[in-house]
Amino acid sequence: MTTSPLTLWNFFPEQLRMMAGHGIEVHAITSPGVCLDWFRETIDVQVHPVSMHRRIAPWGDFKALLAILRVLLRIRPDIIHTHTPKAGLLGMIAGFVLRVPKRIYTIHGLVFMTQRGWKRRLLIAAEGLACKLATDVLCVSRSMRVVAIACDLCPPIKVRVLGAGSVSGVDLRRFSPARAPAAFREEVRRQFGIPADATVITFVGRIVRDKGIVELAAAWSQLRCQFPGLWLLICGAAESEDPVPQVTLNTLHSDPRVRCTGAFVQDVFPVFAATDICVLPSYREGLGNVVLESAAMGIPTVATRIPGCIDAVVDGVTGLLVEPRCPEALAAAIAKLAADTALRQKLGDAARRRVERAFSQVQVSEAILSEYKRLLGERGSSVQEKVWHAEA
Repeated sequence: MTTSPLTLWNFFPEQLRMMAGHGIEVHAITSPGVCLDWFRETIDVQVHPVSMHRRIAPWGDFKALLAILRVLLRIRPDIIHTHTPKAGLLGMIAGFVLRVPKRIYTIHGLVFMTQRGWKRRLLIAAEGLACKLATDVLCVSRSMRVVAIACDLCPPIKVRVLGAGSVSGVDLRRFSPARAPAAFREEVRRQFGIPADATVITFVGRIVRDKGIVELAAAWSQLRCQFPGLWLLICGAAESEDPVPQVTLNTLHSDPRVRCTGAFVQDVFPVFAATDICVLPSYREGLGNVVLESAAMGIPTVATRIPGCIDAVVDGVTGLLVEPRCPEALAAAIAKLAADTALRQKLGDAARRRVERAFSQVQVSEAILSEYKRLLGERGSSVQEKVWHAEA
């Protein structure tokens, strides 16, 4: 169960295929939207659209809870597995009320880490309730587990990380440098209007303040003069919640060496094929799947030294880490990579090897499958029983 169909589309197609291939009856619950339409056309699992809001919306949340209860009453799952905060809370409440035997809540990231005052307290309480109602709590990274325990969301014995972490891993066949020869790289750049010999910095993600877009714009203003052959590619859609200041967006959109897609990119492989340096100047992350995908393509990343990113990037080995909210440090790290092709190659090669070793999609999916089998075995069930995989 996920709040947004984008999460379902981005992370779970192959994982759900594996579950279905092992005789598990899979159902997915998420909000309606174009990404859900894509998912329906691609994956042969039963889908139940339920409108959920990422923001605090008491009346809308109550209606969503009733709808989730109706779905659960029809399918009577043996396991309910929820992802992200809103779906996690609503799914755990519904699963507890209906006594679903095994209730898993996966913490992708913690929104309250960048909030203050009453909103922070409310979000902490909601996360704590979701964890309390779950029979099992998983974290997508080890640093997220540390934060969850430190904030008293969950006792250490209840919260775990499967393997090295990640919610879905990376498809190493799809994200492979071998699939991006020079001719393909040049064609993608041509489509974006970027010169074939440019050095390209790429950001992929939601265009919101929490992703560090303001700092990225400030760093770019320093870098663009220092490196005439440097280009910036920003892939993602601007969102009304936590918006980036309009003056920042205007500055980026008006720059002749900046390319903004202005919308969610369904397939990021071509984007990474055209990329030399990945950048993620975020204030908060659960793990940073974009970083792992770029790493699989042999691309080093400049990211912030925060929980989540410190699991995705090994500083000085697979990329560079800088302090968050510091444009000067971000610009200096990007400049270091932009000026040194050999260093980019060295870090990128190490990044690919690390993903192969610890974060492949097969490894992560097999770990989840083993977890389901273990939980079903605990209640004397066969693995042929029903699993409700809910994503938010």
